[in-house]
Parts: sequence; C-alpha cells; structure tokens
Amino acid sequence: MTQTTQPATPDPDLLGFGVDVGGSGIKGGVVDMSTGVLVGERIKILTPQPSTPQAVADTVARIVDQAQWTGPVGVTLPSVVTGGVARTAANIDPAWIGTDARALFASVLGDRPVSVLNDADAAGLAEDRFGAARDASGVVVLLTFGTGIGSAVLHNGVLLPNTEFGHMEVDGMEAEHRAASSVKENNEWSYKRWAKEVSLVLSRFEALLWPDLFIAGGGISRKHEKWIPLLTNRTPVVPAALRNAAGIIGAAWAAKTGVHP
Repeated sequence: MTQTTQPATPDPDLLGFGVDVGGSGIKGGVVDMSTGVLVGERIKILTPQPSTPQAVADTVARIVDQAQWTGPVGVTLPSVVTGGVARTAANIDPAWIGTDARALFASVLGDRPVSVLNDADAAGLAEDRFGAARDASGVVVLLTFGTGIGSAVLHNGVLLPNTEFGHMEVDGMEAEHRAASSVKENNEWSYKRWAKEVSLVLSRFEALLWPDLFIAGGGISRKHEKWIPLLTNRTPVVPAALRNAAGIIGAAWAAKTGVHP
C-alpha cells in the first residue's frame, strides 16, 4: 500500500506536521492524524552541505514556513536522540553529536512544541499506527534495509526508542554487515543468497525479542515479492506500507501525541 495525497482538507484539529531529515534531502508535510495520509504536497529541499545543526534547522524552518504551518512540529534525525539531544550522526555533520536538537529546532520555529526522534523510530510509529502493523498487536519490529539496518521496536503501539539492532553482532559480524541491502548490491548476490543472511539475522533478533511481526522497510522492500517468501525465520515478515512518507507521518504523530525520546 502506498500513501496517496488526500484531496480534501480535514478538520484542522486532526492535522499534524512532520519533517524527515536525511543525508540528501529534507522532506516535510501536513498529515491527517486520523488516517496517516499526507494532505497537500510534500515539500522537499536538498540537505545543506555541510549539514551542520544550524543549516539543517534553518532548512526545516523554511519548509514549515512554506507550508504556512503554525502548530507543533515533529522532526526526524538519522541519530540516536535522548532527552532531545542528538547522540550520534549518520549521514549528517558530526557537529550534531551532543547538540540539543529539540531546543535548536524550537528556537528557529518560534518556540513552538517540537518532538525530535530517530528516523527509524518515526517510521516504526507510522507503520504501527497507520501502515503494515495497524492491525497487529504485541511486539512489532521494523527493520529498514539500506546502507545499514535501522530498527524500531514497539509493544502495543508504545515505542522503545533508539534501538540499534543493526549493530548487533551475529556470528562475528555486525548484522548490517551481513544483511543490509548494500551488502547484496556490493557482492552482487542473488535474492536467494541475500535472503539466507537476512534469515540468519532475523533468527537472532527473534531469540532475543520474540516479536510477533517483522516489518521490512528500506528501498529493497519495494521488491519484497522477490525475497520475503525466501526467508526461513519463524516470525511473519511483511513489507512496509508507507514507503517514503513514513518518516514524515511518524514525526507528525510524535509531535501530536507528545513523544519525546
């Protein structure tokens, strides 16, 4: 299922706004919080280079201003975020490490309420509430397969923030060094060969977490029919539903509901 733009404007009280900060682009938009559907056009601006905290914050403010949005704002970062502070920096300037991101974004957004969270966590919130896990209960694990492996863990809709399962050691190697989609590409593996590594990684996660559902995200999830049926782990695996909109939707949901990792 791919999220489509909603033609009619819903009740303003049901709207939220999310911004998804990535290494190459920063995307934002208004979201109908009753359905998880984008309202109007998504706004995208190239990530400034260097992607320093102030430069990124100013770009986020441009997106919010362009949308003429005046309410709370949710922002994702490719970082571990605790207490509003960025603790790591992946594909953004290392100056982010130790930056009070929540205070910075609030300062450029007129001191309105701001939620800042990890990008995979935002996608997990969105998929759990509106996407592939909307009818699921129990423990849901989202894994984004890309250059590395991002993760989000939720239990009955409640987020356990900042999991970094892509860095978990699996038989002497980090999980993402075994099963990220970049490993498949770099080694020119078939889907069958790569699925063996994914199955191994998932089986290790299962032994620790006993999840009820895995959601597979990242660009390679678009070709899920070529590899998900080849997996041999015990837990059901379904493709992510919200695709590129998941970060925006999850960020908006975090701001609307007061999620502050």
